[in-house]
Formats: sequence, C-alpha cells, structure tokens
Amino acid sequence: MQIPSVDSGLQALLQKHRPDLKPYEDLYRHLHTFPELSGEEEETAATVAKHLNNLGFEVHTRIGGHGVAGVLRNGEGKTVLLRADMDALPVEEKTGLPYASKKTVKGKDGASVPVMHACGHDTHVVSLMACSQFLSETRDTWSGTVICIFQPAEEQLSGARAMIEDGLYTKIPKPDVVLAQHVMRMKTGTVSIRSGRLLTAADAFDVRIYGRGGHGSAPQTCVDPIVLGASIVTRLQSIVSREVAPGEMAVVSCGSIHAGHAANIIPDYLDLQLSVRTYDAATRETVVSSIKRIIEAECNASGSDKKPDVKCMFSTPATINDDATCQELRKTFGSYFKEDLVESEPASASEDFSLLATAVGAPYVMWTFGGVEPETWDNAVAKGTVNELPNNHSPFFAPVMQPTLLTAVDAMSVGALTFLTRKN
Repeated sequence: MQIPSVDSGLQALLQKHRPDLKPYEDLYRHLHTFPELSGEEEETAATVAKHLNNLGFEVHTRIGGHGVAGVLRNGEGKTVLLRADMDALPVEEKTGLPYASKKTVKGKDGASVPVMHACGHDTHVVSLMACSQFLSETRDTWSGTVICIFQPAEEQLSGARAMIEDGLYTKIPKPDVVLAQHVMRMKTGTVSIRSGRLLTAADAFDVRIYGRGGHGSAPQTCVDPIVLGASIVTRLQSIVSREVAPGEMAVVSCGSIHAGHAANIIPDYLDLQLSVRTYDAATRETVVSSIKRIIEAECNASGSDKKPDVKCMFSTPATINDDATCQELRKTFGSYFKEDLVESEPASASEDFSLLATAVGAPYVMWTFGGVEPETWDNAVAKGTVNELPNNHSPFFAPVMQPTLLTAVDAMSVGALTFLTRKN
C-alpha cells in the first residue's frame, strides 16, 4: 500500500506541537484517585469546561446531566466531533497503584459504595483534553470545526441519549463525522481499527415474577417464585442455543436474582435482572421477544396468579463502524502508527456513543488502543494467558501510564486531522 505523503506532515506536526504531557499525567493521577460515578461527574466536568474555556472553545455545560460540549470554529471545512466519556464504576480498586482510588460514596440505599475508574474513562478524558490543546494551538494548519464532547453516564448507557434529548444539537453544530476511542486489554502503544461490527447492542431488563407466599413447611399451599425463577433462568439459556442461528452472536445473562428473607418462608415474589447482548437487529428482536415469551409461559405453567412485570431499563444499539470513514482513518493510522496498528476482534461489550452520530445521520467510528505493559503482554501471548490479564471493569484494571496516554493523544489528534482541511 502506498503511504500518503500527508502523514509525514502529521508526524512532524505532532512532534512539534504535541503538548507537554507531564501536566496531563498529573491530572490523570488526580482523576483516577477521585473518580465519579455515572450522573455524578460534577468535578470532572468542571475541570474539562475550564480547560476548554482557557483554550478559546465555545463551551456548553450541564447538558443531559454533567455533559460538556466545546466548539472550536476555524473557518471552512468539515465539522468533526470527538467524544470522551467521564464516569467511573462502583468497583473497589485492587491495583495497588500509589494513586489508586480509595473513594466511597453513599448509594441509594444508604450503604457505602466504592468507586473506581475500572474502564479507563480517566484516560479518555485526559487524552481528549490534550488533543483539544493540540488542535487549538495548531489552528493555522487546518480549517473546519472541532467539537469535543465529554459525556456523562456511559456506564449506564444513558448519557449520550440524555445529552441529545437535552438539546445538544440545538447548542452545537451538527457533525459531519463522529469519532471516539477506548482503552482495552491490548499491548500499550498499539491501536486497532475495524470496519463494521465493534460492540454489541445492549438491553437490560428488570423482571418481577409473582408467586403465592406461605410457610416453608407447606409448599403445596403456595406458588414458589424461587423454583419458578430457577426454571426461568435455566430456560432462558436455551434461547441462544436453540433460537439464534449458529454463528450469530447473542448473550443472555442473569446478573441478579433475589427473593425472600428467611429459610422457613416461601416469598410471594422474586426479582431478576437480565442482560442481553446482540449485533444483528433481527436477532435482537428474536431474543427479546423470546425472553418475554418464556417468562410469561413459565409463570403460567407454575400457576402464578399475576402476570410478571418485565421492564426494559435501558437499551442501546450496536456500534457498527462506518466502512468509508474507517478506510480513511486506516490510511492515516497505518502510516502514522505503522506496525503498531494491529488487528482486533469485535467485543461483546456495549456503548452508547453511536447515538451521538445516528441522531443526526452522521457516520461514526470508534477505535481501540492498548494499556497493557509490553513485557506483561508478550509473556501472556507466549503462555496463552491473555484472557487472564485484567480486563475492563476488573478491580485490577490499570492501564500503564506511558506510552498509553501518548498513543491516545496522537490517535485522537490524527483522527481529527484526517477529516479537517489541511493547510499548506
């Protein structure tokens, strides 16, 4: 493949104007030590808003919660939207890092909840902040409009929709292309981009099934929702194996089951929480309708007197990268990162990022970059133990500081410049 000459210019531009990353490393440590859960990203949002204001961006805050949008208008050209997510997870950190989070907050039930950046969103925030500085300071080399979105509540798959419904695109220009990146369990310094399927659609359901409670010594007088719930959980597993075409990806998981409070009491209801992951829209429809059919049928078979409640708590579409946009990025990424542009497989995780693009009919691409220390990664590859390395959402997930941050800053900057108009 012939390497476009423009990319040698990108190399020189980044080497000359890439911001000093030392302050961003310090900020990363701070954000990692003081993470904020979904919907509570107030301090992180304030930090990025102040940063964008200082760089001369037009800044909009408190969009869909604590969402922040910065707009940098720089003449004629395409409008490129760059997105980073800000929220952390209710996970107790066990990395042993000197800047590990020890933070806890009060949950809805009043109990103490640990908080950790176990998915690398702190890396996303800091790298987009550094990228915004680079783009601001190189305005004489490009034209167009850059939008930096710092999104809340990605972990609840609600933040993008909330920003859109709160009038995001009445405040900022509609983008011509939407880009994002995510740190993953890959070798640090590497970047991966793929057309088509990247992340699954996600649907979550809260289910309550009703029985007839009574004394544990007289089950014949009751409708036992625990036995009924066990039947439902077991039967749901047949959806993927018997109702989804072989080779088509689908996951149905029961993440929570709860009923009763005492050994000698049969309760009168049971609660389930279900998670569904799919790629294909038709498969998604099949799986969701099958879940509802099985739950209702099992309740009828057990003699339940009341129809079950099946509530969809959230739903987000699959992340399907636009092919033409991906091919443009592959050219510049391939030339810039060379052998560090690697292949990766689609993941069964989910994101709400695509909504920022589909809401206005724009093409989008999300790529991934690595955070695993090179020797650790190479040893795991040699031993066939890559799957044992801490992954996103693990209490041990800890991207190595460098060159992870450098790679993320360069990837987002190169990604933006791929579509902005270059000046001689």
